[in-house]
Amino acid sequence: MVWEGGKATEGMASNAKGEVFFNDVPNSKTYKIALDGKITEFLPDSHRGDGQAFSPNGGLYACAGGVEKIIAYPDGKGEAAEIASGFRGNDLVVLHNGNVYVTEPDWDGTHKEHSKVWLIKPDASKSVVDTGLKFANGITASPDQSLLYVDDTKSHWVYSYQIQPDGTLKDKQRYYHLFEPDTADDSGADGMEVDSAGRLYVATRLGLQVCDQAGRVNCIIPTPNGKVSNIVFGGPDFDTIYISSAGGIYKRKVKAKAASSFAAPIKPAAPHL
Repeated sequence: MVWEGGKATEGMASNAKGEVFFNDVPNSKTYKIALDGKITEFLPDSHRGDGQAFSPNGGLYACAGGVEKIIAYPDGKGEAAEIASGFRGNDLVVLHNGNVYVTEPDWDGTHKEHSKVWLIKPDASKSVVDTGLKFANGITASPDQSLLYVDDTKSHWVYSYQIQPDGTLKDKQRYYHLFEPDTADDSGADGMEVDSAGRLYVATRLGLQVCDQAGRVNCIIPTPNGKVSNIVFGGPDFDTIYISSAGGIYKRKVKAKAASSFAAPIKPAAPHL
């Protein structure tokens, strides 16, 4: 246990130092976990901030659900700048080239075409690059940033897309097959991260599901507080997993290390199948 007392923690993100940031969404606050473990209030009003991620230049990008905007704190603090508006984003990833991908779920559950993946380019232009998932939620990129991963909360699938030079997506496919409770029809998949070996970590209702490059779940790490909502690697060596779960934050030291999306792309070794 790192922190408790929130209503619904989400939006795990780490900066280049390994400091970790998270949101308590209903209370509209953002907190920072320093490298010495000290936790301070970072933003007194996050506008119901949800998913967030750091950019290559150190800016903190966030889905501000309360105002239906994507905002950024250019130097990681100070006044927020509007990046995009007109939709309520859930989670996002910022690539090394500055492209931002944002999920917009079908919030009211009326039609899957309302569930979208948006691309926001460095020039602030925005476009929809995918529709059709039941509830587009967690999003991240492969370590070499050639693939985009998006999980569908209301299924047991994480989808894979090939990122094109212009930022658009092609060759969409169901790739990672997640586990779910016998009594459920969905995995509850949420936030995701990758490590330097190409493994994908998915926050789900069963715990943290760890998948190999071939799309198989290798293990499920249970958590003390039930369903996991988000994950990030943090700490000075990026080898500590931080998760948000219900109203708390937990951490666990691991042998793996992060492949941060804001960093230069890397090509992991081929898996041992």
